[in-house]
Amino acid sequence: MPLLPDLPPVRVATRLAAPDPGWSVEADAVVVGSGVAGLTAALELRSRVRRVLLVTKGVLSSGSTVWAQGGIAAALDPADSPAAHLRDTLLAGGGLCDPRAVETLVTEGPRRVRELVARGAVFDTGPDGVLSLTREGGHRADRIAHAGGDATGAEISRALVAQIEAVREDPGIEVIEHALVLDVLTGAPGPDGAPGPVAGVTLHVIGEGSRDGVGAALAPAVVLATGGIGQVYRSSTNPAQATGDGIAAALRAGALLGDLEFVQFHPTVLWLGAGVKGQLTLVSEAVRGEGALLLDTDGVRFMPDVHELAELAPRDVVAHAIVRRMAATGSDHVWLDARHLGGDFLRRRFPTIHERLAEHGIDPATDLVPVAPAQHYHSGGVVTDLDGRSSVRGLYAVGEVACTGVHGANRLASNSLLEGLVFAHRAARDVAGRVEGGFLPRVEPVVRPGDEALVAAASRARVQRVATDGPGVLRSAEGLRRALDALGRIPADAQARRDDGRPLGEPQLAEWETTNVHQVATVLSLAALAREESRGGHARADHPAPRDAWRVRVGVRAAVGGGVVVGTSGPASDGVSSDDSR
Repeated sequence: MPLLPDLPPVRVATRLAAPDPGWSVEADAVVVGSGVAGLTAALELRSRVRRVLLVTKGVLSSGSTVWAQGGIAAALDPADSPAAHLRDTLLAGGGLCDPRAVETLVTEGPRRVRELVARGAVFDTGPDGVLSLTREGGHRADRIAHAGGDATGAEISRALVAQIEAVREDPGIEVIEHALVLDVLTGAPGPDGAPGPVAGVTLHVIGEGSRDGVGAALAPAVVLATGGIGQVYRSSTNPAQATGDGIAAALRAGALLGDLEFVQFHPTVLWLGAGVKGQLTLVSEAVRGEGALLLDTDGVRFMPDVHELAELAPRDVVAHAIVRRMAATGSDHVWLDARHLGGDFLRRRFPTIHERLAEHGIDPATDLVPVAPAQHYHSGGVVTDLDGRSSVRGLYAVGEVACTGVHGANRLASNSLLEGLVFAHRAARDVAGRVEGGFLPRVEPVVRPGDEALVAAASRARVQRVATDGPGVLRSAEGLRRALDALGRIPADAQARRDDGRPLGEPQLAEWETTNVHQVATVLSLAALAREESRGGHARADHPAPRDAWRVRVGVRAAVGGGVVVGTSGPASDGVSSDDSR
């Protein structure tokens, strides 16, 4: 195991500052999130346990899955194979994938996609009725199934939401919309300081009636399917609700987090100027899969000199090549050239992208499209086993919030929707078996020792600026230490006051989200500082090459009382074997 560098001391609050719950509800399992992973888990649990509660931050159809353009990867072509899909995934993962997790993904994936079709998802087909499959970066075969050209996520979401709506009146399932999960409730910790088992969650509902305000959903199992960390950064392709809520809640509950430093910056995001922030328009990798080329601002194609797959190299390779080319040419973007593909083809194959570009006066059939990398996906998260179990008994994680070991240092294109499908199925089966078998008994929640926190919403822009400049596309020890120092100076104390004595923030949605963003930015920066090499989605200017000693997972967890523990382990391990208490 590599020797960890000297890391600055970091503490995190173990709970959010919030009112006591004013109502409660009981279930056998609580699923948090309504993307492909959350909806799949809820549908599977509904037929396996007596009562499941599905909680979503917006409406059912507002999960991040809706924004997935490219497609879902699976070996569905007879000429393809799970073994080939496994090889491509391992190669993209930079030596840090868990081969067992990848094998599970690629072998179970085709069956799960076919089940998705049986649930009503309509994928694009050819004149013969056979699924149309395309290719994206890092894949050496046509294995990307897509829907509506570039609206795959929206179609998958539509089909799964329709399945939930069809059973809305079933007493065995309850859906609570417009609800932010605040904290994972836990029982008494173990004598060795291990986190207590899950007792449910607290949540805040924006609405009226019996499910209004802060309440408690009590259950022996909680499945986090809360998506990614997009709003930790100043610019992202993620929707506004992606504020790292699940990762932050799991951290406060004492769960082990892993691979946090591996952030995927999508290479081709529409560039609209340096001052633009929030959710940006993604120009799908599938556009390059169909033959679009990358040119620098001098009109020179540069990717063939970088990688054998040229524009279809893994995303980290393309993103870093673009950043280097921008620096060499003194530009803040490069060009995506799809003009040779023709207007009719582009409108038919990429209707959503075509419409988004037209809103900005760009016609990809006649115009070069300005693009630059922006935060897109997070390969790390809550460390789980192959059944979605975290290091906290009764706490599960599926989808982007999880760290299954499938992605390693860099996600292979279109593996994310498949991961959500496959591991949501596995987690639901495991939850049902353990609840019904009595292995996950109900426990009484207790107040965890440590501080409570509330970061003022006004600080969010500052946190995002620090994250973008620190653990951004290119990192360094100096920049990461500066980021940790800046984040540590942002008042996170719930009792922090203005000069006139008024509190800096009130317990409400914007403050809770900002606290989550702050905590995720902090532990992400810490993990990035710990890993002294460049690999996959983690690029260090001061350590530009990968090192064999770092073919390990960096794990982060909050100890009892809020101190942060950092350590390393084999990428397939569920534990932290070399601890450096902070």
